[in-house]
Amino acid sequence: MIGSNLRKRLPAGAMIPFLLLTLSACDSRPAGTPPAPMAEAVPSKGPHSGRLLVDGEFELEVTIYESGVPPEFRVYAYSEGKALDPSSVTLSVEVHRLGGRVDKVSFKQVGDYLRGDKEIYEPHSFEVKVVARWRGKEYRLGFTQFEARTEIAPEMRASAEIEIEEAGPRKLQNILDLSAEIALNPDQVAHIVPRFDGVITEVRKSLGDSVAKGEVVAVMESQELAEAKLAYAQSTHRLAFSQAAFERAKQLKERKISAGEEFLARRQSLEHAQLEVSGSRQTLRALGLPAEEIESLSKEQTDEVNLARYEIRAPQAGVVIERDVSLGEAVKEDAEIFSIADMSTVLAKVTVHGNDLRSVRVGQHVTVASKALDAQVEGKIAYIGPLVGTKARTTKAHVVIPNPEGLWRPGLYATVQLVEGEFTVPVAVREESVQTLRDWQVVFLHDGNLFEALPIELGRRSGGWVEVLSGLSAGTSYVSKNSFLIKADILKSGATHDH
Repeated sequence: MIGSNLRKRLPAGAMIPFLLLTLSACDSRPAGTPPAPMAEAVPSKGPHSGRLLVDGEFELEVTIYESGVPPEFRVYAYSEGKALDPSSVTLSVEVHRLGGRVDKVSFKQVGDYLRGDKEIYEPHSFEVKVVARWRGKEYRLGFTQFEARTEIAPEMRASAEIEIEEAGPRKLQNILDLSAEIALNPDQVAHIVPRFDGVITEVRKSLGDSVAKGEVVAVMESQELAEAKLAYAQSTHRLAFSQAAFERAKQLKERKISAGEEFLARRQSLEHAQLEVSGSRQTLRALGLPAEEIESLSKEQTDEVNLARYEIRAPQAGVVIERDVSLGEAVKEDAEIFSIADMSTVLAKVTVHGNDLRSVRVGQHVTVASKALDAQVEGKIAYIGPLVGTKARTTKAHVVIPNPEGLWRPGLYATVQLVEGEFTVPVAVREESVQTLRDWQVVFLHDGNLFEALPIELGRRSGGWVEVLSGLSAGTSYVSKNSFLIKADILKSGATHDH
C-alpha cells in the first residue's frame, strides 16, 4: 500500500466519479492496453455524483471515496433508478494495472452502499472488471480510465536515450555528512627567520610567488655574521700555522734535535686550533650558512669579500604565503620574515560532533567535496582531536588531501562524506529516475510502448541510488535514465488526473 503521505486528498465528503461505460460483457482486450474510442458512450452521474454502469434494469454507481480515509471503492446499486438493498447484491472487482498487477477487491455492506476492502492507490489508472449478482443473475461490467500515462514508440525512445531497468535489491551505504574548512597542511609550511640581527639589502620574492628549494628570497648584511665568518677564517689560518709547527717539531724530535717537551707543546697547540676551527664552523652552520660557503672562507682572502652579506634561501619549494620584511629594514634574529607553503597537500579541518565520534576513525577513507569548486577528492582521516567546549561538544578531525594543481585553497568550505556502514535494501532505484508529479515522488513504469507514473515512498539515499519503502516491487521495469522526458510528455498531454 502507498503511505498516506502520497495520497491526493479531496475536500470532505468528496467522491471521484468514473467514466460511464455500458457493457453487456467484460471488455476482452488484454489488461493495460489503451481503450478503443467510444464516441457513443455518454457519461451519466448517479445521485452520489458517481458514474453509472448500466446493464438493462441493473445499475451500479461507482465512486472512489477518500475523505479522511485511504481511497476506497463505494458502490451503490439501483434498478430503474430506485435504490436497491445492498445486501441483495453480491459484488467483486478486479483492478488491472500497468505491468500486470491485479488487485482483487471484495465488498461488504456498510449502510446504504457496498464498501471495497482494498485501498485504491494512485494513480487511478487501470482497467476494472466488475462481476455482480442480483436476483440470481450475473452481470459482467467493465470500464477503463488512464492518467499519468503516455505511449512512446521504440524508435523515439531510442533517440531520446530513455533507458529501462528492473527495480531490485541493492547494497547501499550509510553516509555521514560533516562540514569542513580547507587549511594549510602545517607539515608543509616553512617559516624563515634570519637567526641573527641585520639589515635587509635585497627582497626578491613577494606574496604569492613560487619558489624552488634553495632559491634566494632575500639578502641581508649582518655585523654578527661578519664577525663569525672572520673568526672562522682566522681559526683556519691558525690551524694551518699550528699544523706546520707541529710537523717541524715532529721532525726535530725524530732526529733527536729537540726535546720531547717542544713536540708535546706543538701537538697541544694543534689540537686547540682544530677545536677552534670546528667550533667556528658549527657556529656558521647554526647561522644557516651552507657547507660550501663555509669551506670557501678558508680559501678566500677575507679582505676581498663582503663577510657581512648573507643570502636568505627557501628551505623548501612552495608558495610565499607571508612576507613581513622590506628593503632597508633592520630585523632581529628571531623575526619571521617569510612563510612558504607547499600546497601539494592541504588539510580539511572537519567539525565532528560528539554523537558522531563513533563513526569517525583515523585512517578512514572519506570524500571531500566543494560546491564552490564543483569538485571532490578522496582522502584519509589523519588526526582526531579531543572533545572541546562544554556546549558545542565538538572536535576537529584532519583529512590530508592531495592538491597537485593547487585547486583547493585555504579558507574554502567543504563537505566531508564518510561511510558509517553498509546495508542491503529489498528495492532500490536510481536517484535520477525519481521525478515529482503533482504532490508525488514517482518513477515511470514501463510495459511495451506504455509508460505510467507510479507514486513511491522513498527511504535512504546512497551513491546515486535511493531505497523504495513502498509502491514498487522488485522485478518491476522502470525508466532509469532521462525519465524527465516521460514526465514532460505526460504534462504536455494533460493526462495527469483524468477523474
